[in-house]
Parts: sequence; C-alpha cells; structure tokens
Amino acid sequence: MFVLIGFNSVYGQSIELSGKIESKTNSENIHVINKSAKVFTITDRAGRFRIIAKLNDTLTFSSIQHKEKEVVVLKEHISSEAILVKLEEQINTLEEVVVGKVLTGDLLSDIKNVEGDPPINFYDVGIPGYTGKPATQSERRLSEAGEFKPKMLLGTLTGGIPLNPILNGISGRTKMLKKRVELEEREKLMRSIKARLSEDFFVSNPLKDDLKMDFFYFCADDTDFIKHCKNQTDFKVLIFLRMKYEQYLDNLGYEKK
Repeated sequence: MFVLIGFNSVYGQSIELSGKIESKTNSENIHVINKSAKVFTITDRAGRFRIIAKLNDTLTFSSIQHKEKEVVVLKEHISSEAILVKLEEQINTLEEVVVGKVLTGDLLSDIKNVEGDPPINFYDVGIPGYTGKPATQSERRLSEAGEFKPKMLLGTLTGGIPLNPILNGISGRTKMLKKRVELEEREKLMRSIKARLSEDFFVSNPLKDDLKMDFFYFCADDTDFIKHCKNQTDFKVLIFLRMKYEQYLDNLGYEKK
C-alpha cells in the first residue's frame, strides 16, 4: 500500500519539465503546448523550454519550419524532470517548372535570345527616386496636411507663412488624420498577430468562435497594444494576449476555473 501511495504521489502530480529541442534548423520560437493541461510556452534561442506537465500528458510541438510532433510524458521524464525532443525539418517540395527561356550562362548568347526591351528605372536616367515602404492613403494625407509648429509663426517676419499646417491644425484635420493612421496601424498589427498566433493561443485559452474576432479587437483597443506587440517576439505577444484574455473573460462575466 505504501509503495502504491508513493507511486501516485510522485507520478500523479504536475511538475515543471525542463525541455530541449534538437533540430537541424532554427529551434527558436517553437510552440510547445500541453494539450492535457492546456498550457503553452515557446522555446528560446537555444531550443530550451520549461512547461508544467504530469505523467501521460500529451505535449505538441509545432512551427513553420518543422513537422508537428506529439510526445506523451513518460515515467522517465517525470523522474529526471527533463525531456529531449527531436524534430524533423518541414520540407515543401515542388515539381520543377521552367519559366521563360532557358539561359545557357553565356551572356552574349543569352542577350540575343531575350525578347522585348529591358525595363528602365529612375536610376538609369539619373532621376532621384523613393525606394522605401509605400505610404498608405491616410499617411499620404497626413503628410500633405502638415503639422503646425510654433516656429512657423516666424514666417510672418518674412511673409512666408505655411497656411496648410495652421489651417489643418485649427480645424482638427491633422489630429483626425493622426488618429486614422494609428487605427490603421493597430488593425494591421492585430490581423497579423491573429493570423500567426490565434490557432495555438486558443488551444490553451478556449473561446467561442463567434467571440474570437471580438477578443482581438479588444486587445487592439488597449492603449499599450502597439508597445507590447509591435516588433516583439511571439513569446511576449502571447503573454500580452493571455493578460487581455483574463480581462476579456472578466468583462463577459465568466467564472475562472
């Protein structure tokens, strides 16, 4: 009886497993989900992770670069409090397709086989051009509206007052355009996060399908949404989503289990 009680106390309770991913490709940002306990984490740059688990829990490992793999927690994992997982690289093979003419590598010969005129860009004719990120319509309108600055009033001394920034500032158009640009940035960032992380997030944080889009809009409305989610790692974004998930359930009146 004492042996059985000791076995259950050791193998029946949850512990924190230390894990390591072995892979021929990048092992950072691999999603690790305990489907049984409904908790998740992400591997660090060295492929290490820590997750709560108990005997017979099912761990799922997934990323864009690897084939999805499920591992059942065994006695030896509980005893050593460690787990080593080998992942296979996800290789997408495509049939060979020949587009256009086949080039031989002989420049003089290949030039003769090219049809049509080569494209000309602004560098070819000595015209300066913009090669950065194309601005959205709202960003272009904000740039055209200008922004009023007190030093512009010095233009009264020379007769060169820029009217657009002053009039747009007084009418509130500049403020409105800034708000529109910010809303578009939030919308774009929110949809990017939803497409990238929603599937794994809702495995451990269940929500009805008709509420999922509303939840992401709820996150985007947070004043610190850009700060916590723009140019941040998936791990930090998931921490922010988890915090907002708790707030969202509180607003809906859900009881926490």
